[in-house]
Amino acid sequence: MIFAVNEINKNPEMLPNVKLGYKIYDNCGTMDILRAALALVSGLKPEVSDSNCTKAETVQAILGHSGSRPTIAFEQVVGRFHIPVISHFATCACLSNRKEYPTFFRTIPSDYYQSRALAKLVRHFGWTWIGSIAVDNEYGLNGIAAFIQGAQEYGVCIEYSEAFSSSDPPESIQRIIDIIKHATSNVIMAFMSHREIKLLATELYKQNITGLQWIGSDAWITDHSLTDSEGHSILVGSLGFAVSRAQIPGLEEHLRRLHPSQFPQSAFVRDFWEDVFDCSLSDTTNTQRKPCSGFESLQNVESQFTDVSELRFTNNVYKSVYAVGHALDNLIKCEDGKGPFSTGSCADTKHIQPWQVLRYLSTVNFTTEEGERVYFDSNGDSPARYELVNLQMTNKGTMEGVTVGIYDASLPESHQFVMNDIPVVWGNGQTKVPVSVCSKRCLRGTRKVLQKGRPVCCYDCIPCPAGEISNLTDSINCMKCPPEYWSNSQRDACIPKAIEFLAYDEILGTLLAIFSLLGVFLTMIITLVFYCHKETPVVRANNSELSFLLLFSLTLCFLCSLTFIGRPSEWSCMLRHTAFGVTFVLCVSCVLGKTIVVLMAFRATLPGSNVMKWFGPAQQRLSVLSFTLVQVVICILWLTTNPPFPFKNLLLYKDRIILECDLGSAVGFWAVLVYIGLLAVLCFVLAFLARKLPDNFNEAKFITFSMLIFCAVWITFIPAYVSSPGKFTVAVEIFAILSSSYALLFCIFLPKCFIILFRPEQNTKKHIMGKTSNNDICH
Repeated sequence: MIFAVNEINKNPEMLPNVKLGYKIYDNCGTMDILRAALALVSGLKPEVSDSNCTKAETVQAILGHSGSRPTIAFEQVVGRFHIPVISHFATCACLSNRKEYPTFFRTIPSDYYQSRALAKLVRHFGWTWIGSIAVDNEYGLNGIAAFIQGAQEYGVCIEYSEAFSSSDPPESIQRIIDIIKHATSNVIMAFMSHREIKLLATELYKQNITGLQWIGSDAWITDHSLTDSEGHSILVGSLGFAVSRAQIPGLEEHLRRLHPSQFPQSAFVRDFWEDVFDCSLSDTTNTQRKPCSGFESLQNVESQFTDVSELRFTNNVYKSVYAVGHALDNLIKCEDGKGPFSTGSCADTKHIQPWQVLRYLSTVNFTTEEGERVYFDSNGDSPARYELVNLQMTNKGTMEGVTVGIYDASLPESHQFVMNDIPVVWGNGQTKVPVSVCSKRCLRGTRKVLQKGRPVCCYDCIPCPAGEISNLTDSINCMKCPPEYWSNSQRDACIPKAIEFLAYDEILGTLLAIFSLLGVFLTMIITLVFYCHKETPVVRANNSELSFLLLFSLTLCFLCSLTFIGRPSEWSCMLRHTAFGVTFVLCVSCVLGKTIVVLMAFRATLPGSNVMKWFGPAQQRLSVLSFTLVQVVICILWLTTNPPFPFKNLLLYKDRIILECDLGSAVGFWAVLVYIGLLAVLCFVLAFLARKLPDNFNEAKFITFSMLIFCAVWITFIPAYVSSPGKFTVAVEIFAILSSSYALLFCIFLPKCFIILFRPEQNTKKHIMGKTSNNDICH
């Protein structure tokens, strides 16, 4: 402070024709500090004899104190007299309350910013489960409260929060040691002074509790006396924020010029001098030391007093003096009409009042020689700039704070905290960042589920259900996949759903295709047998023209089942149902024609009957064509109004898409089936009536049996079709087509082929006519 005052007084550009004076109170204890404050407020006796010097009755500013508690005590007193107080080390966030402390300023950042910075530090290293200990006073309690609030905003949970004081009984400290011992967190935030942390570290060292990662506040993280404590090794690897280091040109030379004659009343200077040079300034104080000669000099002495390499809080004192100097300089250089007071007036430089200095101090804005900008916000706080310090052991066996990062609250959020490339020493003695979490991170594919009655950092990791994913770690929700996607086995990505349809390359599709082609092959074989024996009585007696047409229609029925297999397309969907409807009507029409022919033929054998001329070959062809054309018209109406189309069924199964043919118009589909059913029932009824005709016309028995199977198949098809899921719906339809086709093929043509191939003696006109005669005799 003296150096800065002297520097300002020598600067011709600052405070021209004005010299700064000062009064130092170096008594310790809160009561002494209050007495000093009251003495400053009550006024000072003139101590300057120069008649040209005008001295104020009261001081214009008070520098100090370094502690928050004493500052809180005396600021409430001097604040009522509007005297500005500038502290270089009182960091309690409570002092930012302008209603309680209207004249308080400080050149050190508030603990609020430090607490926020410490919370970001904890988040940066991924520590979500930590303990907190504070000194039991305004500094500790306010600081730890701000830290906990900031930490919780960043998702950090506090396992425990305790407070104690260095004056507490041993039981209080032991209670905290027991809490630390049984806690599961590995990181401890210690918001306290060097006195409390020394007590805590010593006790932990005695009980061999090691491996903890300490986070320290600026009150102790760079304190040189930590090495003197018994358990200082416990604190190696600690991290914390400290005020940035600075260079003050000329300070070292000033300190080395110190001599006891400059401060004859200072106990500090006397003790320091005697300790450095091992001599005694007074014969009565220490008879074991030689008397000091008075020519001792600090020019070549290396000590902490002359070491200016770690100027942190010292620089805050330097800035405090200059802040007052610039405020007074602005006050003296005020121009009329541009002043801060009413009507733009300026202060009377001959009678400067503290409240006037207070007004100018709030608008101070200057830059030091080192390029550091100094100003105060509306709460009297300085910009929050810190260095991240890591306590490391030096070769000399002492602990030293190594700067491993910086924090600047004036920068944008993403650039406030930056780590440099200097390796960090961790409290657990390892090279990796220690882990301190209540629950391990939830991997992708899982989500958090909070544990009942515990903080939000304690949770279980539950796999996402099928169809949902989480592609981030520590996800609290699982996201549903889009309709056409499904979750993979790891539940961390949505993949396209498998598209399912009745394909040729699967067992079911292959078997159905084989049976379909087998039906075509057997039909062609039977057609070939009938064609080669078309002149034989068995073929001629059963209407060979309708037989060949029926075989052709059965071939189409077997082939149309193939259109149901494979990937549905727009054309295949329209073809499969219409082809099925038309070919089956053609088939049943042929069977119906053959049945009618049997009935007409029997009527023609009766005396005087001339029925066959009404149902000859031309009428048979016309009936088949008419019945088929009705189905063709139904299919055309279906295709023109609302035809079938390929459709992705997303509702049947959650994990796959069923590619099927939508019927389009359900009325059209059921109209096709109902028409086939009506013809089949009519054919069955007629064949049933003709089942007991003479043996040469016994084809009606086989038609009856075939139509019985046909109707049974399609009656059972309806509930099976409706209840079958996915591709099995198509398989049921193919099965119904093949089974009914095989029933017609085998029941109507197999007995005839047996006679043609294996009973040729029965394939004669005489044999057939003989049976007829016998029947006539019987009748």
